[in-house]
Amino acid sequence: MKKLLFSLLLVSSIISVAQTEDEQMMKNIYDASLLNGKSYAWLDHLSNEIGGRLSGSENAEKAVRYTKTELQKLGLDKVWLQEVMVPKWVRGDKETAYIEADGEQIDVPICALGGSVATAKDGLKTQVVEVRNFDELRQLGRANIEGKIVFYNRPMQANLINTFQAYGGCVNQRYSGAVEAIKYGAAGVIVRSMNLRLDDLPHTGSMTYGDIPVEDRIPAAAISTKGAEKLSELLREGPDLQFYFRQSCEQFEDVPSFNVIGEITGSEFPKEYMVVGGHLDSWDLGDGSHDDGAGVVQSMEVVRLFKELGYKPKHSIRVVLFMNEENGLRGGRKYAEEAKANNEKHVFALESDAGGFTPRGFSFDGSDAAVAKVQSWKPLFEPYLIHYFVKGGSGADIGPLKDDDILLAGLRPDSQRYFDHHHAENDTFDAVNKRELELGAATMTALVYLIDKYGPKPEIKKPEIKG
Repeated sequence: MKKLLFSLLLVSSIISVAQTEDEQMMKNIYDASLLNGKSYAWLDHLSNEIGGRLSGSENAEKAVRYTKTELQKLGLDKVWLQEVMVPKWVRGDKETAYIEADGEQIDVPICALGGSVATAKDGLKTQVVEVRNFDELRQLGRANIEGKIVFYNRPMQANLINTFQAYGGCVNQRYSGAVEAIKYGAAGVIVRSMNLRLDDLPHTGSMTYGDIPVEDRIPAAAISTKGAEKLSELLREGPDLQFYFRQSCEQFEDVPSFNVIGEITGSEFPKEYMVVGGHLDSWDLGDGSHDDGAGVVQSMEVVRLFKELGYKPKHSIRVVLFMNEENGLRGGRKYAEEAKANNEKHVFALESDAGGFTPRGFSFDGSDAAVAKVQSWKPLFEPYLIHYFVKGGSGADIGPLKDDDILLAGLRPDSQRYFDHHHAENDTFDAVNKRELELGAATMTALVYLIDKYGPKPEIKKPEIKG
């Protein structure tokens, strides 16, 4: 009986010590990020000294050089560039558009979609047909569409609390709208911006022509939500109105660029890799602070915090700043291809690409057992108001790493204001709150710490939580 009692007391003592160690380490992480963080200063430079970082641009290369230098300053074991060929698309002169109705010209804000062809030099002016989805397009048919501008006007669904779900419910009209409209002889495409609020800011984003020959492609642009509402209203009053728009964008040959990678080599499992990252490129209308400057600097902060706190990870931890997520995903694919070619074993990957707002938790892509293991750590995060641990998606750039053995995760900040800024000219540094950004960096670091310490596999010992 005495031996049993002693054993129970010993186990209880070990559990208590482990819990105390984890709680203290997490407190140290949050304290260091909030009191002595670097993420906000890094973002200030990326946003205000460099600016928008569209793939293939000079600013994108400036960002590569800057982040590589900053990672080198941290004293990591390795820092290097991974070459990747990326598309080079240039917006050109500022786009112009107006509605012509009853002899009046009403200016409306537009912007070319990424990858679109230009209009003729003097622009495109013709009638408009409004649809909400591809089914309506098919019902109208070539007889009602040929030679006209197709106006896609399906808004994001406002009653969906998960705004990324709302975005996913309407983004196909932006990405594939031109391909579908070309089937019916359309002359151009105008798409309602992916935005939950009414404003005068058009939101760009990627689009595709599929395998349609260059000579058959039509120009595609986004119109602001207020502009879309006005155009729809005037179409109801006079369906024969004319719409004019002009854009001078141009697609060039692919150019070389780089993923930026830094590594802390693992003390016990140096050949098992954990990745934390965001994408270094951005669209060109704003400075890309939320999308995805925030994810870049938060990922850099993870390895900086480990260095500052003297934590020596068991696994090799890599920060990967991916190039070309916005209009090609070339960086994410390149990293996964080289990892496979080098027979590298990746056990965990975490991406931040949902803005620098207040962190709420994570979504995970992995086995039920692995996700359940991580969910058991929720009580450790509750003092920091982190409560959202669900099975779901992770991130676009780490997606190519997916296999049966890896656990993927995405940081999930509060998303209610994200699409106010997404791909628009107001995605700027002043829209990012310093404290929220730093909380996100600390939350990412805490998760990486726990995964590293207890392993991503469910059969490996996990921390015990009282209560």
